[in-house]
Amino acid sequence: MPPSRLIDFCAVWDAGVFLASAAGKGAPSGVPGRRLNEAETLNSVREAQFQRLEAERPRRPGCGVRGPVLRMAGQPPPWAYTAILLCALSLGRAIEIPMDPSIQNELSQPPTITKQSVKDHIVDPRDNILIECEAKGNPAPSFHWTRNSKFFNIAKDPRVSMRRRSGTLVIDFRSGGRPEEYEGEYQCFARNKFGTALSNRIRLQVSKSPLWPKENLDPVVVQEGAPLTLQCNPPPGLPSPVIFWMSSSMEPITQDKRVSQGHNGDLYFSNVVLQDMQTDYSCNARFHFTHTIQQKNPFTLKVLTNHPYNDSSLRNHPDMYSARGVAERTPSFMYPQGTASSQMVLRGMDLLLECIASGVPTPDIAWYKKGGDLPSDKAKFENFNKALRITNVSEEDSGEYFCLASNKMGSIRHTISVRVKAAPYWLDEPKNLILAPGEDGRLVCRANGNPKPTVQWMVNGEPLQSAPPNPNREVAGDTIIFRDTQISSRAVYQCNSSNEHGYLLANAFVSVLDVPPRMLSPRNQLIRVILYNRTRLDCPFFGSPIPTLRWFKNGQGSNLDGGNYHVYENGSLEIKMIRKEDQGIYTCVATNILGKAENQVRLEVKDPTRIYRMPEDQVAKRGSTVQLECRVKHDPSLKLTVSWLKDDEPLYISNRMKKEEDSLTIFGVAERDQGSYTCVASTELDQDLAKAYLTVLADQATPTNRLAALPKGRPDRPRDLELTDLAERSVRLTWIPGDDNNSPITDYVVQFEEDQFQPGVWHDHSRFPGSVNSAVLRLSPYVNYQFRVIAINEVGSSHPSLPSERYRTSGAPPESNPSDVKGEGTRKNNMEITWTPMNATSAFGPNLRYIVKWRRREAREAWNNVTVWGSRYVVGQTPVYVPYEIRVQAENDFGKGPEPDTVIGYSGEDYPRAAPTDVKIRVLNSTAISLQWSRVYSDTVQGQLREYRAYYWRESSLLKNLWVSQKRQQAGFPGDRLRGVVSRLFPYSNYKLEMVVVNGRGDGPRSETKEFTTPEGVPSAPRRFRVRQPNLETINLEWDHPEHPNGILIGYTLKYVAFNGTKVGKQIVENFSPNQTKFTVQRADPVSRYRFSLSARTQVGSGEAVTEESPAPPNEATPTAAPPTSPPTTVGAPGTVSSTDATAATAEATAVPTVPPVSPTTTATTEATATAATSASTTTTTTTTTESPATTRTEIRESAYTNNQADIATQGWFIGLMCAIALLVLILLIVCFIKRSRGGKYPVREKKDVPLGPEDPKEEDGSFDYSDEDNKPLQGSQTSLDGTIKQQESDDSLVDYGEGGEGQFNEDGSFIGQYTVKKDKEETEGNESSEATSPVNAIYSLA
Repeated sequence: MPPSRLIDFCAVWDAGVFLASAAGKGAPSGVPGRRLNEAETLNSVREAQFQRLEAERPRRPGCGVRGPVLRMAGQPPPWAYTAILLCALSLGRAIEIPMDPSIQNELSQPPTITKQSVKDHIVDPRDNILIECEAKGNPAPSFHWTRNSKFFNIAKDPRVSMRRRSGTLVIDFRSGGRPEEYEGEYQCFARNKFGTALSNRIRLQVSKSPLWPKENLDPVVVQEGAPLTLQCNPPPGLPSPVIFWMSSSMEPITQDKRVSQGHNGDLYFSNVVLQDMQTDYSCNARFHFTHTIQQKNPFTLKVLTNHPYNDSSLRNHPDMYSARGVAERTPSFMYPQGTASSQMVLRGMDLLLECIASGVPTPDIAWYKKGGDLPSDKAKFENFNKALRITNVSEEDSGEYFCLASNKMGSIRHTISVRVKAAPYWLDEPKNLILAPGEDGRLVCRANGNPKPTVQWMVNGEPLQSAPPNPNREVAGDTIIFRDTQISSRAVYQCNSSNEHGYLLANAFVSVLDVPPRMLSPRNQLIRVILYNRTRLDCPFFGSPIPTLRWFKNGQGSNLDGGNYHVYENGSLEIKMIRKEDQGIYTCVATNILGKAENQVRLEVKDPTRIYRMPEDQVAKRGSTVQLECRVKHDPSLKLTVSWLKDDEPLYISNRMKKEEDSLTIFGVAERDQGSYTCVASTELDQDLAKAYLTVLADQATPTNRLAALPKGRPDRPRDLELTDLAERSVRLTWIPGDDNNSPITDYVVQFEEDQFQPGVWHDHSRFPGSVNSAVLRLSPYVNYQFRVIAINEVGSSHPSLPSERYRTSGAPPESNPSDVKGEGTRKNNMEITWTPMNATSAFGPNLRYIVKWRRREAREAWNNVTVWGSRYVVGQTPVYVPYEIRVQAENDFGKGPEPDTVIGYSGEDYPRAAPTDVKIRVLNSTAISLQWSRVYSDTVQGQLREYRAYYWRESSLLKNLWVSQKRQQAGFPGDRLRGVVSRLFPYSNYKLEMVVVNGRGDGPRSETKEFTTPEGVPSAPRRFRVRQPNLETINLEWDHPEHPNGILIGYTLKYVAFNGTKVGKQIVENFSPNQTKFTVQRADPVSRYRFSLSARTQVGSGEAVTEESPAPPNEATPTAAPPTSPPTTVGAPGTVSSTDATAATAEATAVPTVPPVSPTTTATTEATATAATSASTTTTTTTTTESPATTRTEIRESAYTNNQADIATQGWFIGLMCAIALLVLILLIVCFIKRSRGGKYPVREKKDVPLGPEDPKEEDGSFDYSDEDNKPLQGSQTSLDGTIKQQESDDSLVDYGEGGEGQFNEDGSFIGQYTVKKDKEETEGNESSEATSPVNAIYSLA
């Protein structure tokens, strides 16, 4: 890198304004200028370097300042002089002649070719020959021609003439002569005293359409199923004719995948069927210029078949060939022959590959490219897949293609090797070079092709080697370098780049101008600007050498630059914030060594327009009056205009509205008046807006008059439309209103229909108040009008009236041009110009068409033009992404429209040619990196820079044996940025990254691959976290390792907490080793559920946690206190606890406490003895005490089902079944006891051996003692202190087997039931009493 960067100062004329611009580091030479109002500020460093370079610039003796000459700060090494020179040469492209006619006419200019015929010029022999050649220059150039490299003396041939002020040749054959005599190669020379410009070598050929030779064709005999080729062999024409096949009766031959025409014109039958001889076959050739069709004698087919009858039913047979006795066979190629062939195509042309195969059944053709895919955007299949066409071929389309022909018998393939060559095409086309005396410059002629083209330089049409020597000129291959140019150096140089496939010829003149400064804008301009705004004062100028410009205020003071002022390189003065004191007269002075020029601009500062009382949102009832205020303050010297918008559309002021200077009043507000209203206060310099919203409420009041009480409806349609006062651009329409149906008509809408562009479609023409029934309508030329009217009231719209009679206006030239003109490239070598076509009312005449003009913006070449009837035109063979000036002008048969505006469009983009360099990566954290790179040169982008894009992929993980996806990802950085951040990376991984430049066409080449490693991060959540509950005491947890460890795992953290409803217990934390994936939790609280949170850990920290909860019972609910009159019944039964959702409670049996009445308590005590269907009985006592409405305490001695468990023990049918079994067992026991006491072998008295006397107290109350001789109670019972039987733990209460809903609890907690045994002597009448309610007594009585 040189010790100090080069500074490139280029001056460019653009849009009538001289613009000096600077290019900094890395900018290409000759940076094109921008428009004046787009000029950018040069930074202070460049300005300082410019001043230093100017100060250090050496002066030649006797020579004044002649413009900027570049020089490096300090003394550069010898090799740097070449770099300095190349940078300085870019100045040659800096100056262009302004379009000002006064300057154009005064300045001398070498000739430039503006129009010429195509290189291969084919003409119709029936017309006169026209060979175009036009050029411009000052003085106007003269023309002469060569034919076949020899001087063509036009004066000696009476048929040949040259148009006035043009070099176009006209060869007239009206008086006889043969056009073939004038075939040859022509070249035009345009010359004035400053040089000679050359046209292309134009090869003139006369179109030929020879007759078909007469021949007698014998019938073609062919076996059914065999292949057949009918050759066309058309006569050679110029250009080649279009071939198509028809029968002798002019019926087209139906083609399909079996029968088709090849690219060479022959007709191919993959296999012949009997139906093919039902017609004959004739080859036809259509010639373009003569518009004639020549027909060859027809072929007649004779098909030999094993099935002589043409049975039409066999056509749809699933196996037609075998049904007709035709042998099936594998495919073979009819064209091309063999298994391989080759083909050459030129770059930019279309590549057509063709494969036609025979076989039975008819083969299918498929296309492939070896080592890649077919280019989907350019490839298309033709001729029933037998042909592959690739448009706009480029070098990457070369390679091997193969077609595969297959049917059910087999397949074959043919390989076609495609080579892409290229005629020369421009990389850098030489441009006109305009310099000041003493300046340096260069012409560059750089082209590419295959094979590599050779470059030949000429000057004024002569080889450079034979031209007089010029010490100020040096040729270096494809570049000519000019040093210290003088007026005598003016000439036109030609660059000819050629190879075996074609040539390119370009003219570029070198013009040396010595012009004193001139001002180009009108003198003493007045500029008005609003206070506190930014403004720019323009001072366009021209001169050679490039003048320097300075600004002064009020004719005194120092140069204005700095602070609130900024002077651009193009001479414009920008005032960043206008103040009152900035008002005054500003003078710009342009100076060069030849003199100076000045101009003045008067600046006036105006007060801004402001709405100081804005309209407010309002709510109004229907029928009321609303006023919207809008008071404005503005500069009194400016004209104020106040307008209103409704719903952002211009407001139509109807007869119900009144618009005043500071308000808008709406009378009789209706629903349609609802919406937003915007007040727009504007002057010619600025505007202010204020918006309010009006809401309309329906009026519910009772009608105040009889008319209002009548039902309202839509108006009837208007009638009797009449057209009067007929004029070219207007007509009066009159109508009779229909009935308003009790709702006044507020508006009339007039619609029209025309019968040329959109017949039958009605368009709105205008709108009038409801009080109007006659109006003058403004019309457009050349429209056949028909009108109708629609009436509108507050209810709705009427039906349209019957149409009026038609009225056609006379035609006229268009008064406008199409809108929305755009120029965009769809390919890298074209530009598509599009526009919105004009409608019927703006056509103004028949045959509406568009004149499309375009030219390159920088080259300022002559306009190209074409007439188009549609709405688009594609310009071909354009350079890559260059600006074009575009104009689209409307024209009809009456004339052209106004001069159109110039629109800037761009040709197509190509892929970028360079990749970002100096890509630097800085790791921000485990998932993000920071990128920094150096921008690419703007000329390598070859389009609009969309973004810099990073492609990155995960190469591997730092963890061994961990598979990673290497899918490429991308991150875009829009605009011309130099840094960005890539996030969402995987930690602890190896990554690779590449950078590309992206424009509208796509990606450019990739940068050098960079590698980086992300540090450890926190892991992802453990996978498949499972919570299982095999029993009431334990909960089992299992999990899998995280999917993304993001580092080396050092363990897991488990956090869990018990919860019950809204109550949450203390959190417990467990840490595990990285290999542990199971854990068992011992339940401490049998009622509560548990919430678990599990996360993995690395050295960085814990990662994302996964949360699960222990299973919940399906019928889990918040416990509530039961009503005291309906206590629940709990049945204790043996069983096992659910392994997933059961919640168990363990406690020791306790006595039932006595609870005060203020805290309702529910106690269920159950006794049961299970003696059947179980191998072991379990004795359980469950006591449930409700301490408060929100707290439940459960105590159980052994594991048992609780009353809220959804198992079989809680089902109604099971409880009933158990009760029935228990009751049956109890009955059997009682009967057994009774038998023993009364009907057994021994009575009770015998057992006791005590006589029963009348004094025995038991005899009186009928009770008996069933105790044994040890006087023990029955097993399973015990005597209480009061002599009653106390129920034991293993006994079931009878109330559980009866109607438990009848039982109650006393205040002391004792149970009262209808089955209680009455022990009082007063209540017992004996053992045979029918009033006994005890089941024992009842059964005893039955016994």
